Amino acid sequence: MHETETILVVDDDQHLRTILKHVLEQGGFQVVLAPDGRQALACLQRELPDLVLLDVMMPGLDGFDVLRELRGRFRTHHLPVIMLTAKGETPHKVRGLAQGANDYLSKPFVPDELVLRVRNLLQLSRSQRDANPLTGLPGNRAIARELNRRLEAGQAFGFLYFDLDHFKAYNDHYGYVKGDAVLTMLADLLAGEVLACEDAFLGHVGGDDFIAVTLPQDADGLADRIVAEFDQRILGQYEPQDRRRGYIELPDRTGRLRRFPPVSLTVAVVVEQQG
Repeated sequence: MHETETILVVDDDQHLRTILKHVLEQGGFQVVLAPDGRQALACLQRELPDLVLLDVMMPGLDGFDVLRELRGRFRTHHLPVIMLTAKGETPHKVRGLAQGANDYLSKPFVPDELVLRVRNLLQLSRSQRDANPLTGLPGNRAIARELNRRLEAGQAFGFLYFDLDHFKAYNDHYGYVKGDAVLTMLADLLAGEVLACEDAFLGHVGGDDFIAVTLPQDADGLADRIVAEFDQRILGQYEPQDRRRGYIELPDRTGRLRRFPPVSLTVAVVVEQQG
């Protein structure tokens, strides 16, 4: 189920708070109101919203003070913030962006523009939060949302799970920097092939595990193409002498040398038929 996202509106103008609450609720959001900076920080101590809409000019703690507190606290440093400024106050906009605001909106605002800016920033925040830090691909929460979306819509789809064989031996032999290079190479290959398909999704579970979701008829052919291309590309990740002899050698727990062939890619394909 989709969770309604919560917006904390911080503004000392009661009339404007009422308007903002109405516009955002019409846009499908839950709204929490704070009339000044101190009450805003108290609200944030109790429960974190998904986004903060923060007025610049307020008595006591102004918007810059509140923003500085937000960015200085571990619990709130990641929260997306849109600053509200009076029209023409460019220095305030520049200062807010420099201190870590994500966006700004001039008053008086256009309701549709406000809702779109909030939605766009929330989408960006979700993408950044869910992305795998190495590859930038959607991570586990985004993968779960995508699969739930398709299941709830009753869509037929192909599910592909990609896993590397002998990757630990490669990491142990060449080191983690070279290992990360193999993972980013695979991510680039997958992105080029998977995202060229209609209605496809690509995610990085973690480590050397990736998934793709495609139309049912695309799954098997996509898997075959990716495996064939990976077999060509992976050889470039080995030193010439290891490439020529076709293996690397590492000691096992007893100290005995074992031979490991080049890293290979295994793909499990499941087709989910609905209806």
